[in-house]
Amino acid sequence: MTSSHPDPERSEGEGSPARLSCFVAALLSMTGSAFAQSVILNNPGRKPTVAIRNATIYPVTSPPIANGTIVFANGTITAIGTNVSIPAGATVIDGTGLSVYPGLIDSGSQVGLTEVSSVPGTNDVTELGDLNANARADVAVNPHSNLIPVTRVNGITTVVAEPDGGVISGQSALIQLAGWTPKEMVLKAPLALHIHFPRLRTAAFDEQPQDEEAEKEAKKNYTSQIDKIRDILRDAQAYAKASNARTRDTSVRRFDRDVLLEALVPVVEGREPVVMHANLARDIKAAFKFADEFKLKMILADADDVAQVIPDLKSRNIPVILGPILSLPPREDDPYDLVFTNAKILYDNGIRFSIQSSDAHNARNLPYHAAMCAAFGLPKDVALKSITIFPAEIFGVADRIGSLEVGKIANVIVTDGDPLEIVTNVRRLFIGGEDISLDTYQTLLYDKFKQRP
Repeated sequence: MTSSHPDPERSEGEGSPARLSCFVAALLSMTGSAFAQSVILNNPGRKPTVAIRNATIYPVTSPPIANGTIVFANGTITAIGTNVSIPAGATVIDGTGLSVYPGLIDSGSQVGLTEVSSVPGTNDVTELGDLNANARADVAVNPHSNLIPVTRVNGITTVVAEPDGGVISGQSALIQLAGWTPKEMVLKAPLALHIHFPRLRTAAFDEQPQDEEAEKEAKKNYTSQIDKIRDILRDAQAYAKASNARTRDTSVRRFDRDVLLEALVPVVEGREPVVMHANLARDIKAAFKFADEFKLKMILADADDVAQVIPDLKSRNIPVILGPILSLPPREDDPYDLVFTNAKILYDNGIRFSIQSSDAHNARNLPYHAAMCAAFGLPKDVALKSITIFPAEIFGVADRIGSLEVGKIANVIVTDGDPLEIVTNVRRLFIGGEDISLDTYQTLLYDKFKQRP
């Protein structure tokens, strides 16, 4: 932030530059707020008993059920199968010709954290500085974002809202895409700490050799960033020991609270996972060594070069978050299908993985990221699992979401076809058992202007 001290003589008067600047700043602020508010109903606040019958049901964790019925009440699935009794008073939906799937899960996005990229007041994705372990996505989520209805309309009910920027970006949250407050939306927070592991070169197609001085400077900056992370994690280990000692013995000397180190305590103690974002093979291997040094519970993310580190992943049992899939390979001489085939390689080697959009405005395209993997060899049922049950398992919430099973949260979508196909439409969507509107800002405008005389 910057501050200015205008000349008092120039700040007087109705047309003065100072008054005009204040007016423009206030106007931009109000405009940003308006952009960030959706007029679509967040959720109705009712969780009735609902029965969807005569539909083809895809539980994901078990074979499809033809002419099946699924019942949910008070936000929880209560029955599923072919011989299900429908409770009296239930809202009955005829699913003839339709399919029922669990709500889709995006393993990494900025939905709810950003609105209009060019309007700073609508963006809360990054914090200043390199080390922001205490930055939490769950308190930054805007429940009234216009991007939430747009994302839901394609069947996505749950996303990992993750911070960006710096080296240690902060802590993500698993949120449901319905609710009037961030607290209502949060399913699990903090979910994981996100570290964007340093790399020597940063642009997409810059693997050509650098001159000697530039190479030295790049290595110096790289080493400096690694040391920053190492130092703060060591401080967090010491902080954890001191905190535990004082908990056991109140006579131990009191120390000042440090919110940054406090946020890292669950990480260095292995209670909270760390999502390491790294793309190239050398950076991924460096991230493995770093995680080993501090015994971190690591999840690898992005990882375009994941096929080159299969033995390391298997020996460490590290899951992978792939994506965005609909993107170019990192080097101009890479095979065109490098990114598209990674999911099949992981599947063939028995390595757990899920898929992320790594987006906000286009997070709705998540099903098509998985579909591209299916087009390049990944079994289609596994592609569906990569955006349903697999992310739920990786983030430790498979007992609550990710499949259609009795006792789980009723995140349910009703479609007229395969959700991985672009021609498929979502006909009904339930989050936590609530019937959620499929309106978006765009559909409202369409309805308005199609009636133009």
